[in-house]
Amino acid sequence: MAAQSAAPARRRDDATEAWIVLAVWMATVVGGTITGLLTARAAEGVFAEQRADRRSVSAVLLADVPLSASGIGGAHDKASAKVRWTTADGVTRTGSTLVETGQKAGAEVEVWTDGRGALSTEPPTPTEAAVEAGVLGVAAGLALSGPVFGVGAVARWWLDRRRIQQWGTEWTRVGPLWSHMTG
Repeated sequence: MAAQSAAPARRRDDATEAWIVLAVWMATVVGGTITGLLTARAAEGVFAEQRADRRSVSAVLLADVPLSASGIGGAHDKASAKVRWTTADGVTRTGSTLVETGQKAGAEVEVWTDGRGALSTEPPTPTEAAVEAGVLGVAAGLALSGPVFGVGAVARWWLDRRRIQQWGTEWTRVGPLWSHMTG
C-alpha cells in the first residue's frame, strides 16, 4: 500500500487569517489610540485659541425680549435679540445674539466677541474643552475602527471563499476513493 501524503494540520490560509486578525486588532488599538490622541490634542488647541481670542463685553438690548411662549424652560429660555456694543477699538456695532427672555429694551446684557469685534459664542471653559476634546478623540478612534474592521472582514471573507473552493477541489479528488471502500 502506497503511503499518501497527509494534509498539513494547518493550512497556509489559516496562518494568513491569524495574521490578518492580529493586524486588524493592532491597527485598531494602536491606530485608534494615536488618532484619538491627535484629535483630542488638536481640539484642545482650537478651544484654547477660542478662549484667548474671545472677550466678554457689555451690550444694550435694542428691543424687548418677550417671555417664552412655551413656559417650559423658565428663566433659562433664550431668544434671538438685537443688541448694540462697542468694540475694543471704539467702533459701535449692532447684531443679533441669543439672550435670556423677559428683558426690556435698554437692559445691559453680556455678549461674546471674537478678535475682530464680531459677535461670537462663549468659548468652552477648560473643563468643558477637556471633556469635548476627549469625546472627539474617542469618536475619532472609533471612526478608524470601522474601516479597519471592514477591510479585515473582506480579507477573511476572501480567505473563506478560497478555502471552500479548495475543499471542493479536494473532495472531488478524494470522494470517489471513499465510495469504492464501502462496497
